[in-house]
Order: sequence, then structure tokens, then C-alpha cells
Amino acid sequence: MKKENEQLQDLYRAVPVPPPDEDSKKEALARAAEVFEQELKKNKKISQGSPGEDRFMSKIIITINKLLGGPEMTKRYVLIGTAALAIMVGVTVLQQQENLLTKPPMLTEIAPDQKMPVPNKVDAEMADQQEALSASVPASSSQPEEPKRMESRHKLPESNMMAADSTLSKAMPQKFERGATPGRVLSQEQRLDFGYEQYVGGDKFQEFSVNSIKSVSEEPLSTFSIDVDTASYAFMRRSLKNGLLPQKNAIRVEELINYFDYDYAVPDDKRQPFKPTVGIYQTPWNPQTKIMHIGIKGYGLIAQEKPKTNLVFLLDVSGSMSSPDKLPLLKNSLRMLVETLQEKDTVALVVYAGAAGVVLAPTSVSEKGKITAALDQLQSGGSTAGGAGIRLAYNLAEANFDKNGVNRVILATDGDFNVGISNQEELKSFIGQKRKSGISLSVLGFGQGNYNDSLMQALAQNGNGNAAYIDTLSEARKVLVDEASATLFTIAKDVKIQVEFNPAMVGEYRLIGYETRALNKEDFNNDKVDAGDIGSGHSVTALYEITPLGSEEKFVDDLRYQQAAEPAPTVAENVSEYGFLKLRYKLPDESVSKLISTPVDHTHEYATLGKAPGEFRFAAAVSAFGQILRNDPFTKDFTYDDVVSLANSAKGTDPYGYRAEFVSLVRLAQTARGM
Repeated sequence: MKKENEQLQDLYRAVPVPPPDEDSKKEALARAAEVFEQELKKNKKISQGSPGEDRFMSKIIITINKLLGGPEMTKRYVLIGTAALAIMVGVTVLQQQENLLTKPPMLTEIAPDQKMPVPNKVDAEMADQQEALSASVPASSSQPEEPKRMESRHKLPESNMMAADSTLSKAMPQKFERGATPGRVLSQEQRLDFGYEQYVGGDKFQEFSVNSIKSVSEEPLSTFSIDVDTASYAFMRRSLKNGLLPQKNAIRVEELINYFDYDYAVPDDKRQPFKPTVGIYQTPWNPQTKIMHIGIKGYGLIAQEKPKTNLVFLLDVSGSMSSPDKLPLLKNSLRMLVETLQEKDTVALVVYAGAAGVVLAPTSVSEKGKITAALDQLQSGGSTAGGAGIRLAYNLAEANFDKNGVNRVILATDGDFNVGISNQEELKSFIGQKRKSGISLSVLGFGQGNYNDSLMQALAQNGNGNAAYIDTLSEARKVLVDEASATLFTIAKDVKIQVEFNPAMVGEYRLIGYETRALNKEDFNNDKVDAGDIGSGHSVTALYEITPLGSEEKFVDDLRYQQAAEPAPTVAENVSEYGFLKLRYKLPDESVSKLISTPVDHTHEYATLGKAPGEFRFAAAVSAFGQILRNDPFTKDFTYDDVVSLANSAKGTDPYGYRAEFVSLVRLAQTARGM
């Protein structure tokens, strides 16, 4: 035996070994048969086989030995076959180990009663919660009996786990991820640890085309409504932090720009709620064009000037709101909002899920404990009777209406309306009628995967309110605490902007963003046409890219057969003006609009981009980023690195770190994947 072991070691060292031939295979079989025969004789007394079976096996072994030349020949050849077989097995094992290091394992579907190992980074509390949830949930009969290997590792398995809430009337399918078990959702950091890619294809956004280049000689007037919403920015941030580029229609450039506060001039009297700040500077992505920068900032109300608020929270508690980034985040967000309210304010809670109901009648904020206790009791389950909930919320707001205060319904949902008034036009009409009675509507969006941004925008616009998207508790604090006054207290309504460009100075222009807020030129003076509202301390920015007359580069060539229009007589007297800016607005308690106007001339121009104020340069950087994300054609070769460089040069004091976070998001976009 010792001699055989030495021979085997010598064979291992002699690598590579040629593949075994047919004779070696036969000898290996013979050796195996010989060993089997010896063991059979040793254990003859405890053998469970019949004597006939023993004789049959003995005849087979004897026959094999004769074919191979006897037992001694078998021993020599079997060593060669065994060594070759061992080498082949070793190579296979090494190859499998290499595959594990270079290729992620395939995902498999897991039955509800199966458990996956909890990763080290997942805390014990989360694991305990999952175990308790799994114990309270009956297994679904629709689960496959055996796990199935998935065709693609990017496809998430489905689970029919039902939420443990006793009010759930319908099983709500939920997705779960690698490293997670049904009923437990991984945190954002844990998703990144596991290389998780979240499915976002079910979110709905309004489709729109980017604003085109306009010829001043053909269309000198540009008219639009202001937009103070910020939902697009927060949704973009969530997508990038998940490693994915956001959908094209999820990017509304003006909402990215207006996410940030800017240091614009503020009026001293709330009877004139804002005054414009304008500037002209070189376009960062095109040296042949210029940016016309228009900024307004609302008057900031002091505590004594803030009116009483009558708030009705309309909360979606349907089954689709069960994940941690929806209802649990919503409850924590509203707790923070309640802390900012005054004791004279009132709060009511209406929920909808299969049916609508009043959880909390109008209650003074002096009873904060009662309000927070009502929030704590909320649980998700059922279908989504959104329309019925809206009717009930408005009825409650009307019953507690304060003619000298702020009356507002705040809708918090993922937008999954599927029962009640589900038609978008019907909802818009209903909310528009209620707006005339003095009750406005604001929207807080939550979640991803079935988020209906298109509906949220339509409801907020028709309800004289604003739309925000809450992806984190930090965003909830920004919207509902740091900017609570801007969210709740309107200082001007139906704010419209109109710019008339001077054909003696400007050949072409385009408005950057505001595609969904465009107005007809005749709408500007029509007080019946609704427009956006601006809140206390809120800032709004609009950028035009203009091509000065005589520029070496024009987007549209001059016409061959058409004569250029003669300049208007008044233009010759104002050859230094790029354009004329007009703003219309109504005070909150008035129905007739007021006008603010100012020329935009050389006194507002900066010689170079570097000499423009930091606020202007940062807004331009955000604008460029939004256009690159949308893959718009006008930014040419301007890159993410250029955006980072421009933004870093203009961050300013940045007390809350929002601008620094923006730079980090631009860097994430450089490596993010398209869906």
C-alpha cells in the first residue's frame, strides 16, 4: 500500500496528465469491482442480498478480471485511472470556485415557509420582526412546491406574502430581494451591499417634449406659469442612489433648479410679495449664447403674521402603502409637521383603503398627543378608494372652514388610485371646483414602483397647491419643517411670467424647462386663467438661453426669400434692452391681478461667466445637469465633470448641505445605469 501511495503522489506531480484512454477506464472499473468483491466477502454475514445475487456479482467480477489480464494488471492500471480522475475533479472544483468569485449567484424563488440566512449587516431587530411577521402569516397556496431558478438575475421573484394587518381585505403581492425574506425590505445601504437593482418601470410620468428654439421675429413673446414643486428632484435623487438613471420624463429641469433656495432680493412689504432679480451672463455650455436669468423670492412671513391653519390630512393606507418607504415614512413625516404648527391650528385625519373614514376629527394642535396617537394607530391594507377619500376630506375641511385662515387638504399617497374617482380629468374638475371655495390641495408622494407622478402633478396644479416627493426622512424635514411656511402659507397666487424679446438684440431664445407650465400669450392678462402659487419665503428661478443678434452661431438660418421685419419704432430708443419682463400675481385674498414690469438691459449683464454671482452660476449648473439627464440636444459637449466644476465654484455657504449633496448626485450619475 505504501508503494502504491508513493506511485500515486508521483502521478499527481506529473501534470499535465493526458486524458485516460479506453483501457484505463476498463481497468478502473475492474479495480472498483475487485474492491467491492473483497468488501462483500468480509461482510458476508450481514449482507442483505440473496445467495443468488452474491453468485451473480462474483461471476461479473471474475469475468472483468479475465478481460483485463488478472488482478495484478488491474491494480497497476487502476492507479493511472484514479490519478487522472482525481486531477479532473480538482480542476473542476477550482473552476467552480473561480466562477463564484466572478459571477453572482442566480436568484431563486423562495417559498414563504423557507428562510434565507440573514446577512451580517442586517441587524437582529429586523430579523426578529421578519420572523414574527412570517409566523403570523398563512402560507399562500399559489406558491410553487419547489424553488425555480430564474432566467435573469435582474428579475425579482414574486411573493404572495400577505401583510399581517388584520384589516387587509385582499392579498397584495410584494417583491423581495436577495438577502431578504418575504415581508422584510432591505434598507438602501443594504440594497447597495447586495448589488440590488430596484424595479422602477411601473412609475407614471407625464410625457412632454423639450422646449424648442423660437425665432424672435416670429414669436417675440414667451409666457408661462411659475412652478414651485420639487418632486422631480427628490425622485431623481432616489433613482441615482439606487444606481439607476431616472426616466427621461421624470426630469423637469425647473423643479431641479427650484429645489434650492437662492439669495434674491426680498421686498419689505407683503403687499408687494416679491420683486424680480435679473441677470445676463455667458452660457456655460455654449460660448455663442447667453443666459437670461430671472429670479423672484417671496416675502417671508414672521410668526405673528402667520394665519391660523385648518389642515386635513388625507392619507392613503391601502395595501400598496405597506412598505417602509411609504406609510411608516409618511407617519414620521407628519409627526414632524405637527411639531411646527401653532396651538391655534387644527388637524384632522382622513384615511382611505377600500373605504374612506375619519380617524381624527378636527383637533387643536394643543392636543399633540391625541394627534400623534391617531397617527401611530394607522396600518395599511385593502384597495385604494382615493376618490371617496378626497370627497370626505373636503367635506371635513368645509365643516371647519376658517375664512381668515389657511384651509388646506394635504394628500399623502403613492398615487395608486383604483377605486372611486379614478379618472384624472374628473379628479381635476372636482378639485378645481373646490379650489374656488378657498380650500387648496397639496400632495406628498411616497414610494417607487407604482408611483403616479402624473396624477400627483395634475391634482396639485388644479388644487392651488404644491407637489413634493418624500424619499427620505431628511426630505420630509426639508419640506415640512425647514420650508413649512413656504409649503403652507401662500403670499401670491396665479403668478405668471411673460418676456418680450427685442429683435434688435436677440435673434433666438428658448425657455429651459417649464414645458408642462406653458401658457398662451393671451392667458397672461386673463385673470380667469389659473397659474402657480408662491409661498412665504419661496424662491423661483427661470432661465432662457438667448442667441444675441450677430452671433457667429444660430440654431435657425436666416430665410432667403423673406425680408426681415422692420424694428418697431420704440425699439430704436431701447437698443440696449434684451427684453422686457412682466409678472402678474394676485394677493391671496384678491381676485384681480397686479403687474410688475422691468426692462432687462446691459446694466444687468456680466462680462464673463466667472463674474456672475454664485447663485446664478449654481442655478446654471443644475440646469445643465437636468438637460444632460434628459439627453436634451442643447448642452453639446458639456459633461458631468463640467457640471461638478461649475457647481463647486458656486456652492456658497450651503448651511443644510443640499448643494454639496447635488455634487455627489452628479458623480453618481457618471456611473449610473440606464433602465
